[in-house]
Amino acid sequence: MGVGAAVKWGILSTANINRKVIPGAHASEKVELIAVGSRDPRRAKEYAREWEIDRAYGSYEALLEDAEVEAVYISLPNALHCEWSIRALEAGKHVLCEKPMSRHVGDVEAAFDAAEKAQRILMEAFMYRHNPQTERLRQLVDEGVIGDLRLVRSCFSFSLYDAENIRLRTEVEGGSLMDVGCYCVNGSRLLAGEPEEVYGQQFVGPSGTDWVFTGTMSFPDDVVAQFDCGTALPERDELEAIGRDGSLFLDDPWHCVEPVIELRRDGGMERIEVEPTDSYRLEIENLSDAIRGATDPLLGREDAVGQARAIDALYRSAASGAAVSL
Repeated sequence: MGVGAAVKWGILSTANINRKVIPGAHASEKVELIAVGSRDPRRAKEYAREWEIDRAYGSYEALLEDAEVEAVYISLPNALHCEWSIRALEAGKHVLCEKPMSRHVGDVEAAFDAAEKAQRILMEAFMYRHNPQTERLRQLVDEGVIGDLRLVRSCFSFSLYDAENIRLRTEVEGGSLMDVGCYCVNGSRLLAGEPEEVYGQQFVGPSGTDWVFTGTMSFPDDVVAQFDCGTALPERDELEAIGRDGSLFLDDPWHCVEPVIELRRDGGMERIEVEPTDSYRLEIENLSDAIRGATDPLLGREDAVGQARAIDALYRSAASGAAVSL
């Protein structure tokens, strides 16, 4: 394949999140979405017709056997992420795995070991990390516009009470921390590095999953991060980096639909506007460019392993009632 040739992609599963990824894939000259796989052949055919995808496979294995598929997007339930990432990598495919890759550090390590062995690229799909709003936030913190970073505050929550919904099912590792709190953990780590100690508390609902989860994380250089997330709270999403001299506030940090950074200091507020763009398109283009050797993948082993380690520690803390050192 030439450097400029579009990468041929397949999607494993017909999950709801696909509706956010497919439009950007179809719109990109760097991506050619050619196949979708489902455990139900009829569902695969209907889905392929609905989303204008040429090939429909009635099993995930069948899609991985398609020699023309170069890369796959894995949008399966959380508990299947690493297993099918490894199977795809062993089949010679590059992999974009929907977040969170896993809460189990060993499983994430095994997936990246498989990528190295197969000489393929594996990336965790935190789409907001690819958005210019996130890049600008990181840049502003690095430039010292708020002084030394002291505190990171974030939240992500919504209301969901359907016990059959996959995000409330324990057997596939659902729950608020895995579904939305992972963004708060990731955003805190982006700004402050890797946590040295964490303390988590949770309210476990009737579904057996955490309906509300709060966490405090201590980072090097005396930086602290505090977050809350929930599947039984109003819709909320915020991220604020607070420094010695001011703060940077994002009202839409994860979806980035209306990207604006508010610089609050000296008693005033300055709006730093960023051009809206499709984060999902940017992430699949980044991996496509990396496959063609035109760039490096934005996220790799180090970030994914750090993410799993922090989530695991938070869950262990919530279960024990004590802080956990990393």
